[in-house]
Amino acid sequence: MSEPKQYQALVEDKIFLGSASDVESMIQNEGVDVVVDLRGEAQQPAFSDPNVQWIQIALGDEGNSDQGTLFKQAIDEVVKAYKNGKKVAFHCNGGRGRTGVVAAGTHLSLGLSSTLQEAEEKVKEIRSEINIKPKQKEVLHKLFSE
Repeated sequence: MSEPKQYQALVEDKIFLGSASDVESMIQNEGVDVVVDLRGEAQQPAFSDPNVQWIQIALGDEGNSDQGTLFKQAIDEVVKAYKNGKKVAFHCNGGRGRTGVVAAGTHLSLGLSSTLQEAEEKVKEIRSEINIKPKQKEVLHKLFSE
């Protein structure tokens, strides 16, 4: 009997999100082509595969307001890979804060949500442990002023 998946699909069969410990499963189960690693503290991929592109965007866990450019870069990388027909996964360490910000931003960028509040609610429905911190919400507000 296989274990239940600990990661989720933001866009069915195309964009996946989870924690660092989910990367191996996302690659092996879903055939992910690109992994966007949001951990500023990482020195190497959470799981290495020569056929998978690893993109690290060094975000801190607190989401300081000066990280807006990095969050935008992470969202843009996920959207670009998706629009290029790649299966893409993104993660931070626990898959809650930084991952939640990128999930909400990706949802908005793809037109799957029309407001920041709607995006946050939808990504929490997909991954219940999402916990976007107040400073991270400020960054999203600046990136996606409603």
